Amino acid sequence: MPASATQTLRVAVLADSDTRWKWGSLTANRIAPANSDISLDGYLLRGRATPTARQLKEVGVTADSLREVTAVEFLRAMEKEPYDILVLSLVGGGVQAMLHGLARAWDGRTERPVVVTGYVGVVYEKLTDGLLLRHGADLVLANSRQDAERFRAVYDGVGADSSSVTEVALPFLGGDTYTGENDPYTVVFAVQPSVPDNRRDRDYLLNRAIRHARFHPNREVLLKLRSKPGEHTTHIEELPYQKLVQGKDLPANFSLVYGHMGEVLDRTDLLVTISSTAALESLHRRIPTVVLTDLGVREGLGNHHFVGSGCLASWDQLDAGYKPVPDAEWVARQGVAADGSYETAFDAARERIAKLLAGSDMPALKPYYTPETAPGYLPGILARHHLGPDGTPLPGAPAADKEPGPVRQIVRRAARGAYRHGVQRVAPVIRRMGEL
Repeated sequence: MPASATQTLRVAVLADSDTRWKWGSLTANRIAPANSDISLDGYLLRGRATPTARQLKEVGVTADSLREVTAVEFLRAMEKEPYDILVLSLVGGGVQAMLHGLARAWDGRTERPVVVTGYVGVVYEKLTDGLLLRHGADLVLANSRQDAERFRAVYDGVGADSSSVTEVALPFLGGDTYTGENDPYTVVFAVQPSVPDNRRDRDYLLNRAIRHARFHPNREVLLKLRSKPGEHTTHIEELPYQKLVQGKDLPANFSLVYGHMGEVLDRTDLLVTISSTAALESLHRRIPTVVLTDLGVREGLGNHHFVGSGCLASWDQLDAGYKPVPDAEWVARQGVAADGSYETAFDAARERIAKLLAGSDMPALKPYYTPETAPGYLPGILARHHLGPDGTPLPGAPAADKEPGPVRQIVRRAARGAYRHGVQRVAPVIRRMGEL
């Protein structure tokens, strides 16, 4: 699907959460070949984490169109719409299902979009599983040199084509470089929806942040929240800090904040987290950054990824005035690009996409997983998205050419609300009862 340097590229992004919409839409803008304009259409995959209007506004990315779809509705749209680039910003199983569905939808076609996928942040768990579920895209983006090496090793290790792995950087890095302390000195504790995953540890971290505010009355301590109660993100948050803070005696210099992470970092003197990607955003801007060790350095927390970073420390050390100094070599391997090389970080992806767009035809999508290589795994992944083993929509899947009527829209909203209530309110109670 040739495209000249002055031609407007049509780009579609399919995302299943607010974080993945942020990554996918920003990535689409970063990887567009030089001197090209893009027309961006957003598709939000219907599910438990479909972002709300508030979450979409907080991401701050404007699309030319944005609509909610099922997997089958999206695949049928892709049969009709002549896009140049398609970014699949989904959990691994969703990417795999779409790759098989698209392979069926585009069967026999020599013109199709360039398909791009990747990860929204730090890859610290399920590396092999997640990578093989993403195999088959034209470009599998790695957010750092370290990730690119690991990705290729996994693909080569199973005999899969690793040429799709393309090194880039996180697309949402940016903002002014930290130049010195603000007035007041501001500490931001960036919390995460799923880490830690129990009330005791989350309450401990909250109390330590409050205690830090008491120890340092001249500092402002901000608890940076990911979502409001009832909203879902990439991960389920069963114990929101907004609820844990209720009834606590809070000092005047402690407060809860929402909003765009970049705007919060504009006034940050010290970023504190367990293992959030916000740490990489902070390091990119040379803001002092701490990854907490209070609950241990463990794979389950994700903070093991920061071993060697120079950023590991505890609340006790912070209370005593400790200031971290990041390891320059470690930072350079993480795609943080604090050395000023960020603007060239996406050049390889742009060049690769431009070459594919300039070609006479596109090869068929060929994921590593097939009914022959994974007969006990793949069908279940596809079925969750109403697709058969060959990527064909199953009987009873929703049609894309019919807008839901008023009754169906009401039922959808009620069903989603009930589902979210069950996940966030009922399921935790059942689990706690099971532990008695």
